[in-house]
Amino acid sequence: MSEPIHLSGRALVGCAGWTIPRADAPAFPVDGSHLERYAARFPVVEINSSFHRPHRPATYVRWAASVPAGFRFAVKLPRTITHDRRLAGIDAPLHQFAAEAGALGDKLGCVLVQLPPSLPFAPALAADFFARLRQSFGCMIACEARHPSWFGVAASALLRAGAITRVIADPAKGQPGAHEPTTAELYVRLHGTPRVYYSAYRPDYLAQLARDMAVHTGAGRTVWCIFDNTAAGAATPNALAVLAQL
Repeated sequence: MSEPIHLSGRALVGCAGWTIPRADAPAFPVDGSHLERYAARFPVVEINSSFHRPHRPATYVRWAASVPAGFRFAVKLPRTITHDRRLAGIDAPLHQFAAEAGALGDKLGCVLVQLPPSLPFAPALAADFFARLRQSFGCMIACEARHPSWFGVAASALLRAGAITRVIADPAKGQPGAHEPTTAELYVRLHGTPRVYYSAYRPDYLAQLARDMAVHTGAGRTVWCIFDNTAAGAATPNALAVLAQL
């Protein structure tokens, strides 16, 4: 595959999924599919359903055709690879996933890897895994590891060498200290605090987030900011609030 495609200086704010809560419907167009209406306001979406089940290439083609040219999808790597096979013996499921998600074409902006908390960093296994992933995808690859060993010197060096972006997660599960970036790009996943997946973020937190993102995009960095606090519908208004301040 070619070198990763970078979207310099963009603020890509969106949600995990394109559900539009009824309370926020007035902020979106009335006509179109849910995805078309969502994409009229947001520049990016994270597909989490791919973690649990496969989608046909034709489905990805349809999704890609439903959004503007500059819209980008982040697609989560299947749990078959990360949790069931634990990064080993992955040729068949990785080939299947690449054939499916690759149907998004240039609208595939990122492959998201979320590792189980029980999976420690193993240098040889990790190097082989990310090399295979990089051979399969030319887009950004982001990794949300959740075992403390993935935040050590050796793991950080491996991620940097492979141009793998370490996810900034809130809450940061397994991370023993401050975030240490591994690429110039940033991928932020906001799960909700204090109640994961449910809690909305405070206005002052969102305002500071927007200011921080503006600093990074002003320096030419791309920042992906995905709100995953979707269980009670908080993600959409939180993401809209950040967009309004950008």
